[in-house]
Amino acid sequence: MIEKGKKKKLIEKFKAHVEDTGSANVQIALLSERINYLTEHLKKHKKDFHSRRGLLTLVGRRRRLLSYLEKEDPKGYNEVTKELKLK
Repeated sequence: MIEKGKKKKLIEKFKAHVEDTGSANVQIALLSERINYLTEHLKKHKKDFHSRRGLLTLVGRRRRLLSYLEKEDPKGYNEVTKELKLK
């Protein structure tokens, strides 16, 4: 899981306005962090199929959010993908 401090930093970095915690940018950043954590976990525990299924769910959710963001805010999409080194 993501530590509180790291989560707070990600929200601060990607938020759109002062009280923003749930915009697509923030959600994509948080999902990316969880995906990276699970990827490292699965490198150590190759037979953990329950976590693998969870990882695939998170990747699909992030992909849907990215396609939504690309349609609604192409500039924001480019910034997020560049910052998180996606694609």
